[in-house]
Amino acid sequence: MLEVRAPRGRRRLAPFRRASLRLTVAGSTLAAAATLLAPAAHAAPADDIRINEVVTTGSVNDSIELFNKGTAAVDLSGWILKDDNNSSRFTVPSGTTLAPGAARAFDVSAAFGLGSGDKARLYLPGGSALVDSFSWTSRSAPSWSRCPDGTGAFGRTAALTLGAPNNCGSGGGTSAEAWPGGTSVATADGSDVFGSDLSGLYQEGSVLWGAQNSGRLWRMVRDGSGGWRPDTTNGWTSGKTLRFPGGTGTADSEAVTLTGAGATGGAYVASERNGDASGTSRLSVLRYDVATGTGSSLTATREWNLTTDLPAVGSNLGFEAITWIPDATLAAAGFQDESTGAAYDPSRYGAHTGGVFFLGVEGTGTVHGYVLGDGGSATRIATIGSGMSGVMELQWEAQAARLWLVCDDTCSGAHRTMKIGAGGTFTLAAVHNRPSGMSNLNNEGFALAGADECVGGTKPVYWADDSNTGGHAIRRGTVTC
Repeated sequence: MLEVRAPRGRRRLAPFRRASLRLTVAGSTLAAAATLLAPAAHAAPADDIRINEVVTTGSVNDSIELFNKGTAAVDLSGWILKDDNNSSRFTVPSGTTLAPGAARAFDVSAAFGLGSGDKARLYLPGGSALVDSFSWTSRSAPSWSRCPDGTGAFGRTAALTLGAPNNCGSGGGTSAEAWPGGTSVATADGSDVFGSDLSGLYQEGSVLWGAQNSGRLWRMVRDGSGGWRPDTTNGWTSGKTLRFPGGTGTADSEAVTLTGAGATGGAYVASERNGDASGTSRLSVLRYDVATGTGSSLTATREWNLTTDLPAVGSNLGFEAITWIPDATLAAAGFQDESTGAAYDPSRYGAHTGGVFFLGVEGTGTVHGYVLGDGGSATRIATIGSGMSGVMELQWEAQAARLWLVCDDTCSGAHRTMKIGAGGTFTLAAVHNRPSGMSNLNNEGFALAGADECVGGTKPVYWADDSNTGGHAIRRGTVTC
């Protein structure tokens, strides 16, 4: 495969000079567009972004996946996707960033349809500089995918993997494995109890906490039949509205976790914006006192606003996931602190929660680790590429010492696990398909039961479906202990 790369480095070039080259090989069109700009307007590394998977079968909406095979994040805002018709176009939303090694799928069905004989084409903003394209003469059945991801030739693969590594088998890439638990999944809530937008989950023994991105936190208790219902005591019957410090605004609450202190130490909620100013990003962690009070709303006792410390993303593409890992666990594993370049030393950071918060960003698919000080300080000690287009949920499973990273229906329900390796960084342990008995739902929440619920080698897990499919927002399955 011949590839033409855009010039790199610090070389100074005449302003606004452009050149492009397209090469057709064996029925697929591979294109590289080199855009040479004045130093004040550096070109994005277009040669690092590739069309990686195309779905035309109707099993899901027509979709085109992009993959970043480079070593730096790329801002895709305003890039253009087209089929074989120049008048058809899909514009990548503003604030969309693709992390290195990550894939992101775009549902193009509202802009154009992909036929049995068609093309998928990618252009820089403006729609004239071609970056990459792929053409075919028969439907994907089920997926046209590159193997290995980002660099290989296109071929039909056995499974849809939108937003996750392509199912390349021995041909390269990271092959997804079957779900490590039971194949069957059942509803675990009453009909139309929670409605849509239930996002993050966290199980604390006999209580299941749920963050709803309409700005509401639920405290759920067992319903006696393996599921959950809203707690009806202390003002929790309809969930509690979440306010920012001072009682203003509505937190767009996407995820929730607790620390080693449990509910008495407060619930920590990841929010991507103020619902009363929804067009502006506000990537924050908010602490709420959930152990006392009987009112119908909660006001944050502390906010850590991390917006300026992270790459800019769209207002609806921010924090989607949060989990907490104890200091003792990280220190024992020799976890590397990116802020110091040495092993993580909790004593450097003064009073904090006794652990590190890990937060997933939907728009970049990146996970960031923060020490959040009791007085309001925040220090980023880790940046982890998930390899997925978006991280919708994170859960630290202490029993297996693994970090779960979960994507929604844009990734066909992919789950990844990571463990801290010998180098003191999180490395990929496994990629799992969703259970075969569960449809490709818009699952934005995921929670695991504790070790005390292991029976016969498995324990319960729960998913929150943001779309409330069929009138149910929570589903129950099992995973091996």
